[in-house]
Amino acid sequence: MAYKKIEQYDEKTTASLIVSYKNILTHLGEDPTREGLDKTPERVAKAIQFLTQGYELDAHAILDSAKFHEPMSEMIIVKDIEVYSLCEHHMLPFFGKAHVAYIPNGWITGLSKVARVVDVYARRLQVQERLTTQILHAIRDSLQPLGAAVVIEASHLCMMMRGVQKQNSVTTTSAFYGQFEKNETRTEFIKLISSDLS
Repeated sequence: MAYKKIEQYDEKTTASLIVSYKNILTHLGEDPTREGLDKTPERVAKAIQFLTQGYELDAHAILDSAKFHEPMSEMIIVKDIEVYSLCEHHMLPFFGKAHVAYIPNGWITGLSKVARVVDVYARRLQVQERLTTQILHAIRDSLQPLGAAVVIEASHLCMMMRGVQKQNSVTTTSAFYGQFEKNETRTEFIKLISSDLS
C-alpha cells in the first residue's frame, strides 16, 4: 500500500472558523463568494489549525517516547532545525533555525524527537523569547541532563512587512542551563553551531 498523508480537522472548529474568515473577507471589502475566494475560508481555517497544532501536543511525552539509558556525558547537538511560527502580536510568521544541545546525565532521546519538540512549541502563537525557553525547559525536565542550550535565529515578517519594515534584520535568542552556563562549554557550543563541518 502506498503512503497516504491524512490530515484530520475538528469539524465543529473548522465550521466556526470558516464563518469567521468569511466575515473577515467581507469586512475587508471582498466578496467571499467570488471564484478566487470561494474556498479560501475553508483553506485558511484548516491552515490555522495546522499552524497551531502545538497546543494539542505534549513535548514531554514526545521526549519520553524515545528515551534510552546511555552512560555518556558528551555534548549532543541538533542544529539547523527549521522553525516556522506565528507571532502572537500580529499573527504574522517568523521563521529561521533552532540549535539545540544537551549533555546527557544517563539518558538520551531520539534525535528526531528534539526537532519535534521545537515544532510543538513553534506551532503555537508565540514570541521567540518564550519559544526558546520552552524548548530548553522541556529538554531539562524530561531528560534531566547535565546541561542544555537552545539558540534560535529568526526573521519576523511583522518587522519586515509592517512596522519598521527592516528587511534584513535577524533576531537571535538563547537560553542555557547547567553546564552550558559555564563559559567554556557555552563557547564550544556556539563554535560548533557556527561552523560548517561538512
